[in-house]
Amino acid sequence: MQSVATKLQQLRERISAACATAGRPVQTVTLLAVSKTFGPEAVREAAAAGQRAFGENYVQEALEKIHALQDFSPPLAWHLIGPLQSNKTRVVAEAFDWVHSVDRLKIAQRLSEQRPAHLPPLQLCLQVNISGEASKSGVMPDELPALAHAVAALPNVRLRGLMAIPEPAADFEAQRAPHRALHALFDALRAQGLALDTLSMGMSADLEAAIAEGATIVRVGTAIFGGRAYAAA
Repeated sequence: MQSVATKLQQLRERISAACATAGRPVQTVTLLAVSKTFGPEAVREAAAAGQRAFGENYVQEALEKIHALQDFSPPLAWHLIGPLQSNKTRVVAEAFDWVHSVDRLKIAQRLSEQRPAHLPPLQLCLQVNISGEASKSGVMPDELPALAHAVAALPNVRLRGLMAIPEPAADFEAQRAPHRALHALFDALRAQGLALDTLSMGMSADLEAAIAEGATIVRVGTAIFGGRAYAAA
């Protein structure tokens, strides 16, 4: 079985190749290692191999890892990429560096109010329901501009960009389409004066398509940590 370090190296090579194909410097793409359901030991192994940014879906599970790895130097960056309920905003505002899954003004307002004064602004992305799926979280594209401008005006947080989880698609061109649509929304907001710099899109199965369409953060778990074993409900 390959080590996490080996898988990370293979993934970095994959990202580098995708950037070369897209004509982009590899430094323009950040790898976010999605460590949900994997314990602190797996995160520490990835961190020892040079990985610094980790994405978590579940707040309580993430808090346990953040506490377990607070001794790591340099400090790790923690990104919440899963749905955020309003009753969890305080602990998220206190413990995380980024939240990718903001889709309501109420959530952003609470994060703004609850971000401790001694910490730098909490970095935010707005999650867009780019494929129009009823089961998916995310603001609808037509409602995005109003939300983006409102969030950008809040103190103690900084709106960095957009995030999406498109429907799975089998071929490369079909994978590119929703990422292209998200980039178009991003460009429209920038044209309206918002200082955005982040497109959080692309996962293990479609990161090449996402990088081709301008992703600046790719969120990858399976290709680093392996398949997940979920507990039975």
